[in-house]
Amino acid sequence: MKRSILLVEDDILMREFITDYFRKEQWDVHEAENGKVALELFEQISVDLVVLDIMMPEMDGWPVCRRIREKSDIPIIMITARAEDEDQLMGFELGADEYVTKPLSPRVLVARANALMKRTERTVGREAELLEYGELSVNRDAHTVTVAGQLINLSPKEYDLLLFLIKHEGKVLSREFILNAVWGYEYLGDLRTVDTHVKKLRAKLGDSGKLIATVIRSGYRFES
Repeated sequence: MKRSILLVEDDILMREFITDYFRKEQWDVHEAENGKVALELFEQISVDLVVLDIMMPEMDGWPVCRRIREKSDIPIIMITARAEDEDQLMGFELGADEYVTKPLSPRVLVARANALMKRTERTVGREAELLEYGELSVNRDAHTVTVAGQLINLSPKEYDLLLFLIKHEGKVLSREFILNAVWGYEYLGDLRTVDTHVKKLRAKLGDSGKLIATVIRSGYRFES
């Protein structure tokens, strides 16, 4: 079965160039020249992935990403001519899964899309099953965590934090994004709460704690 993509890019030459590469890899491609058209198409068709340019007329990529993420967990790759950390953090906080800067290689973009889909399909397929990363095992049904067969005693928040990081495997998550998602928007603590819990979680996981990587000036990423 073919995968399908919604490609949102206002530069017609770039859009055609990217489309050609995806079609060579047997993807069905639906094109939109701006954010407004993209949202209209998204309501009408079913796709497996959204590749979304940020700087566009009518409606830029930020509100489009936000609107899509309110309705769907579909993978989103954002592309932009700006490489600033703030832009990347904004994209990830809005729910983007990947971030690619221009000038980009369509060949590399397709490769990233294929890798993202494999990772997403793997996670969805085993969501209610045993999650295993080397010696680390998480049983979602029993709410238990083991390392090398040894049961690890995690607090409820440490368990929720670990699951949240695993759910977003490969993504850089800011401390603010983690705090809001795991503790809730009404929580009155500061960002150091996240650092403290990550530190404790790593210590309890032992060697498997290295799966939780620190991304300097950005946040954390779970990488298997």
